[in-house]
Amino acid sequence: MAMKTKILIADDHAMVRQGIASFLRMSDEFEVVGEAADGVEAIEAVKRTRPDIVLMDISMPRLGGLEATLEIRKDHPDVKVLVLTQYEDTVYIRRFFKAGASGYLPKKAVGEDLLTAIRAIREGRTYIHPSIASGVMDGYLGITKGETVEDPYDSLTDREKQVLKLIAEGHTHKEAADILNISVKTVIAHQTNISEKLKIHSRAGLIKFAIAKGIIQLG
Repeated sequence: MAMKTKILIADDHAMVRQGIASFLRMSDEFEVVGEAADGVEAIEAVKRTRPDIVLMDISMPRLGGLEATLEIRKDHPDVKVLVLTQYEDTVYIRRFFKAGASGYLPKKAVGEDLLTAIRAIREGRTYIHPSIASGVMDGYLGITKGETVEDPYDSLTDREKQVLKLIAEGHTHKEAADILNISVKTVIAHQTNISEKLKIHSRAGLIKFAIAKGIIQLG
């Protein structure tokens, strides 16, 4: 008997996690090894459960899906990430694939499409749902033609991206340090580097940048 594919579900809505878990447990192919309500929990759960694939939401408290994906892919390159989200903007998609995600699936397309995506990723292929594939291709063609301007967000390191999200969400330096398990001094140093790279020297300016870039969501 083939070994089951181990799945970790990261989403801040318990009912969504439970619904996906129940659906996957209907198949003998998959084993749900854990759940996470935010990016920090997802990172810790990957260390603890060693899944084959993480189903990753984008917008979550503390660290979001992108920030968690950056760290998971860096520390556990064998773990694949399938983004499962309501956001279909090509900017999000490009960032996640650049961060090392293997697939991108709109939540409205779950069901058999979710199984198709997991199977594709398990076999080493990249999965993009047909409903967003054309937009991704248009964005890729624009990049190859040199039509896009370099995104200043891309100049930030993985850790700086994590700090930016936390600071923009209103966390204190101490809270950000505790979440990331680093010192307050290091958080402040990262914020200084972020401000220099983005040429934004106020918290209000960083919040405005984060909202404009979709790093944090209003409401």
